[in-house]
Order: sequence, then structure tokens, then C-alpha cells
Amino acid sequence: MTFDISKIRIPSNPGIYLMKDSDQKIIYIGKAKNLKNRVKSYFLKNQNYKTQKLVENISDIEFVLTDNESEAFLLESNMIKKYRPIFNIELKDQQRYTYLKLSDEKYPRLLVARRTREGKFLGKGKIFGPFTQGSSKLLTIGTLRKAFQIRICTQLPKKVCLEYHLGNCEGPCEFKGAQQQYPKHVAALEEVLKGKNQTKVFAQKLKEEMKQAADLQQFERAKEIRDTLIRLDSLQTKQKMEYIDNSDEEYFGIGEQDQTVTVMNFRMINGVIRDSDKFFFDLVGDNSFSNFLFQYYTTHKIPKFILVSELPEKKSLLEVLLSNQAGFSVQIQCPKRGKRKEIVDLILKNIELIQTKGGHPGLVELKEFLNLPTVPKIIECFDISNHGEDFAVGSMARFVDGSPNKSGYRKFKIKSISGRDDFAMIGEIIKRRYFRLLEEDSQLPDLIVIDGGKGQLNAAIKSLQSLGIKTPCVSLAKENEEIFVPNQKTPILISKNKPSLKILQHARDETHRFGVAYNRAIRKNLIK
Repeated sequence: MTFDISKIRIPSNPGIYLMKDSDQKIIYIGKAKNLKNRVKSYFLKNQNYKTQKLVENISDIEFVLTDNESEAFLLESNMIKKYRPIFNIELKDQQRYTYLKLSDEKYPRLLVARRTREGKFLGKGKIFGPFTQGSSKLLTIGTLRKAFQIRICTQLPKKVCLEYHLGNCEGPCEFKGAQQQYPKHVAALEEVLKGKNQTKVFAQKLKEEMKQAADLQQFERAKEIRDTLIRLDSLQTKQKMEYIDNSDEEYFGIGEQDQTVTVMNFRMINGVIRDSDKFFFDLVGDNSFSNFLFQYYTTHKIPKFILVSELPEKKSLLEVLLSNQAGFSVQIQCPKRGKRKEIVDLILKNIELIQTKGGHPGLVELKEFLNLPTVPKIIECFDISNHGEDFAVGSMARFVDGSPNKSGYRKFKIKSISGRDDFAMIGEIIKRRYFRLLEEDSQLPDLIVIDGGKGQLNAAIKSLQSLGIKTPCVSLAKENEEIFVPNQKTPILISKNKPSLKILQHARDETHRFGVAYNRAIRKNLIK
């Protein structure tokens, strides 16, 4: 049953919306300048199939208001990382961002904050982040520990260790002076971990304290502050050099096929392509190129120039957000001529090659997950629609390149089976369908899918064997989306956010819908 949107009050403010299923699990997070207008749009007719599937699973919607659209952008990104909803964009290297933690101890240590798969942080302490590799916020833990005299020992010893003699720790384990200074070091470290602007404010504050200490002839205190400033400046210089060496330009091309987007990128360093990657996401809700770029740059170094095959929506807002995050001006451009345009065109050629060679990325995944001999460009899916003992029909949906081929749909009146024997009915319609294709010398599908479990699959396999057909055949059980394959006891489970499973689900749902409509039409005509 579709969620009744009229039963909830939707604010018109900017903010984010969290869509939940019947188990109160968050399945999608989106943002909006006007929440009321955006959320209501999901419940209009003529949505694409993948958005329809999202709406069918909504049981509740929660709202979080923000002051403006920029805050909504940031909050949405952080919430997606925390909850990892199945309908949102999830980058395959989502774990490349880092959180740091100051432990909850008398003399805190600086650690990498470990998390469970659900996103919860392990252990007690203050959490800082996320920090990206090489970003202006992320400094190596070792350098930070040395700069702020933070201990590394897991248990406080009774006597100072080698770190003290190397000048990396003042020895709070043994010396009272160090014990008194330690909270100040931790507080200073916290200011740096809070971000770039806080670091500048903190450095200015230290300079003023150093001058005051010198004026009061507190030379030891002035020297300590000077040393801290030198360490801080060293850290900032190292960061600046990382950016100069590693963040020149990055190029992106984008291509859409069957409601799935392929993004490919080239990372350019000193004018040379040093790395490339591919990403896929579904066009559901607010999933867009703009959202992808923002998510991508929470886990990767931000360059000064981002060159794209098409400008993302909210370009200006995205530039501001990335510039604030990077600490320098970031420009997003769509080159029209010259060397940059040639690089973007090269990426688009690669995307076209990917889509032409393998078709829908989900089909390539199906080949791998199901160990198929070829990419299943043609899939035929079968279902039985029962309504009491007197009304039973069979239905078949045909998918070509991952999309419905409605002219290829077929419906079957059950001829040889009475009662409610779904297994035998599946066997009948499978035999009828492929006996006819063999007689007509027509093309067989690359994959046959049965709506059901092991029993339905075995009945289908038996009919195929009687015809001498060796086309791969699997069944999809709806309750847990288990995929049963012949001669294998345990079913295959594919992650719910994978495009491969979504293709099977779409085929199954279309077959069921087509069968139910046929069954209803027969009953209606008989009643007349």
C-alpha cells in the first residue's frame, strides 16, 4: 500500500527528509530548498520505475530543518554516510574518509575512530571528522601526536619511555609539570582538529599569548608558545605542499542508460593521467551528478579545477561548498575546446565503450554473480497468478538490455493442470513457451527467471531438460530476495543496492503485474 502523504504535515522550509520502511529503517535521504514541494513530487504519477519502487517501500517520513540550502547539502551528505540507505548513491570506496578520536582517558590519546558497518563509533571519546586523505584537515596521526606532545602508550607506564627522550612526549606518566601541561596540549590539538578556520584563529591567539608572555618577561612560557607555533606552521606547510603536488585537475564524464548513470573520471597530475575509476548509480529521487560530486569529494582530494562533460545542477552552490572544504577556490567547468575538451571526449568514448560492450552494468554483474556463460542481454521471467482454484494464468515478461520489451510479453491460460499446483503450472508454461520457440527457430533468451523458490525452479528445469534446452535458469524468492540456482543447496544473496538485483526485481514485478492484470480481465469477462 502506497504511503498516504496527506496524513503528515510537511514544512516548506529548507532541510532534509528521511524516508523509512515498515521496519523504520531509513531507505532514502534527500534534501530540498522547499521540503513540501520536493516530497510531494514523489507521489505524482509517471515516475520512473526505480522511484516507484522507492515510494512503494515508504512507511514514514522524518524531516530535519536547516537554515538554508547549503546546510541541507552538508547534512544530507553526512546522514547518507551514517545510515547508508539502499536507494542513495553509495560510492564503492565509501570507507576512504577518516574520523579521528581523542580517547576518554585521564591523559587522552589520538586514535583513528573505528566504526561498525552501521556507522556507530566504537569506544568512548571525542570524535572529529570526516577527514579526507590529503585534505587540509587531515594530518597524519604521527605528526599530530609529535606536534602536540600526545602520548602513544596504550597503558600509562611508571617511567618515561623512548618517546620522551625523542622529544615527542613530555612524560605525564612521571613528571607533574607534564601532567599540568597535558590538558593544554589536548585543547590545542582539538582546535586544529575542528578545522581550517579554527586553526587560523588558534594560531593568532597563540601569537597574542606569546607577546603577552614576553612583555611580562615569562620567557619560558613564551618559548613554549613559540615552539607550538613552529610545529603548527610546519604542519600547515606540509599540507600546502600536498595540495600543490597532488591536486591539479580532475575530469569527469557522465552517461545515462536505462535509468542508471555511469560516471568515469581521470585524475590529472602535472598534466599526466595518473588514475581512473568508474562509478554507477540509479536515477532515484535526488540522486544526481551534483550529489555524486559532493559525495565523491568527501573521500578524495579536491582539485582547483573540476572539468566535466556536463555542468551539474546547483553548480555555484557546489563550488562554494567544495571551496570551503578545500580552503581554496574550486571551479567546475565544462570545456568547449582545446586539450581539456579532448580529455573529456576521451572519457565519453570510454563510457560509450563500457555501455556498448557490457550493456547495462547490472547485466554484467548478473553474469558474474550467477556465473553465466554470457551477459544476459535477453531475460524472460515467468509467474503464475492464482485466484482460487478456478482462476489461474501464467505470465511472462521479456527484458532486453535491462529494460522491459513489452511487445515480447506473453500470457498463458493454464490448459493441463487443475487445482492450485503452481509447480506443475510453471512446468506447463515453460514447456509451451520454449517448444514454440524451437519450432519457429526463434532466438532463445540468455537467462530464464522464475518467480518462486526451489520447487518452481525444479519444475522449470525439468521442462527445459525435456526439450534439450540448456539456457541458464534461476528463481527469485520474494521474501528474502534469494536467488536459487540448479545443483546448489544454498541460495545466492545479492546486496539490495546492486543494479543486478534491481533488474531481476523489475522483471519479477513486471511479470507479476502483467499476470494479475490478465487474471483480473478473465474473471471480469466471466462474471459478465
